[in-house]
Amino acid sequence: MIGELRVRDLATIADVTLQLGTGLNVLTGETGAGKSMLVDALGLLLGGRAESSAVRPGAVKAIIEGVIDVESASVRKQVEALGLDVDEQRLVIRREVTAEGRSRAWVNGSPTTAGVLQELGSLLVDLHGQHEAQSLLRPEAQRNILDDFAGAAAARAAVASVHAAHVELEARAAELQRRRDDVRRRADYLRHVVAEIDKAKLKPDELQQLNDEIRLLAQAGARVEHASRIAHLADGGSDSALHAVSAAERALAPLERIDAGVARWRELLDAAYANLRELAAEAAEYAERVQEDPARLDDAERRRDLLQRLCAKHGGDLPRVMAVRDEAATELDSLDTAELDLRGLDARRAASLEQLTVAAAVLTAARAAGAERLGRAVGRVLPKLGLSGAEAMVRLLPLAQSAAFGAEQVIFEARLNVGMDAKPIARVASGGELARLMLALKVVLARQDQVPTLVFDEVDEGVGGEIGGQVGQALAEVAARHQVLVITHLPQIAALADRHLVVRKRAKGGLATSDVSVIHGEDRVHELARMLGDAEDPAAVKHAEALLRRAAAGAS
Repeated sequence: MIGELRVRDLATIADVTLQLGTGLNVLTGETGAGKSMLVDALGLLLGGRAESSAVRPGAVKAIIEGVIDVESASVRKQVEALGLDVDEQRLVIRREVTAEGRSRAWVNGSPTTAGVLQELGSLLVDLHGQHEAQSLLRPEAQRNILDDFAGAAAARAAVASVHAAHVELEARAAELQRRRDDVRRRADYLRHVVAEIDKAKLKPDELQQLNDEIRLLAQAGARVEHASRIAHLADGGSDSALHAVSAAERALAPLERIDAGVARWRELLDAAYANLRELAAEAAEYAERVQEDPARLDDAERRRDLLQRLCAKHGGDLPRVMAVRDEAATELDSLDTAELDLRGLDARRAASLEQLTVAAAVLTAARAAGAERLGRAVGRVLPKLGLSGAEAMVRLLPLAQSAAFGAEQVIFEARLNVGMDAKPIARVASGGELARLMLALKVVLARQDQVPTLVFDEVDEGVGGEIGGQVGQALAEVAARHQVLVITHLPQIAALADRHLVVRKRAKGGLATSDVSVIHGEDRVHELARMLGDAEDPAAVKHAEALLRRAAAGAS
């Protein structure tokens, strides 16, 4: 419920505060006083489009603030699902629009977006006026209204659950088919990869081994040359190392006779002699063993080239090439498993489609019964609201396939004049007629509707007299379960108000300025008399008093 709405520097409004209450709140005033501007302000507060032209001339920005009590636990839960905290069952909303057209918004002091305000507004307030996009025109709103009336919420939840499971199976099947088809397209290439790598008979460290072998084969001549020279220098004649060691050994004998302390040198000479003999033998054997082998070198180089091409083609080194081969083989194997998986999924999809068909049929049956009852119920109310001869109906338009919300679109239609074809209400109803259609629906749906506040502008367009009183009675009936704010020019409606507010416009500081006040007692009689034609006319005053007495008697 809206407890308070404050508007500053919006068009003709300098600073106005509306104190609203439960039940029926009525807003009256002279034509052009700014009544609809207050409804526009509420629309802005709840996410409506912000335009710089709305800012009062000379002001920096327009500010709209509202205090809304959220008493319904189910509505609070939906509000909290938007990520908003409901502090002590209350929301304080603020929206600013600058003269440059920029807009900012807050909920309970935290910044938010116009999109969140729109979602919030759809939960808290139903606006029905000249400039608002009425919820009644939205297909999802019409569907929700019918389902609530038909008691089909559980059936629709079942359809949504089964549909979600079916969609998930469809997505899994589509993904599996995509992967299977992709493997099929690549199958020849994958087989080529496996065959090519298998033919090479790779070993993880083979490339390094080949490089080492090729290096040795390519240097065979140099290896022989160097080894032969080492053998010769070690034991190859009078200038060899062994000859020098022998000479040193001979020189050691007389030195030992002079100094026995050098006797250990003989061990060193003996070791050197033995090592040199072994070195000479191994070097000679090495030189004899090494042979140039052009054929083997050519084979090794060709093998290395093959391995390097495979590495360049498939990923850098032999372990990676071997991994590519295994991956390709695994993809090829997945063709068989994909076919098996798809057959299993097809069976599950068929079963889930059958479940969806059955669940949707249950929902359709509930909607069909509810549509007939709703059309009749609304049709009985319409003549009381000045739409004599009008009929309302709810048409179910089958869909090609079931959606999450069921197997049909729900379309509210109306025939406002005898002999005319029924058409969707968006195409046949004017602003006032649409508001009265919504009012008729609200009368019928008062018990199911959870939106706490309803705002009607133009609901009395084109009606008066007895019909105006019936419109007022319908509004009062809805106000027994909802907070209702209605802008009206009919005293029959205003007399039924639980709270009566008057908007007046006067010049202030050279600018037209609208003010609003709550009226009681004689002030209310005076306002009703003005609405009847002349506030100073005794007959109008008596008529106004009679309207208030009749309203009070009806309320009691």
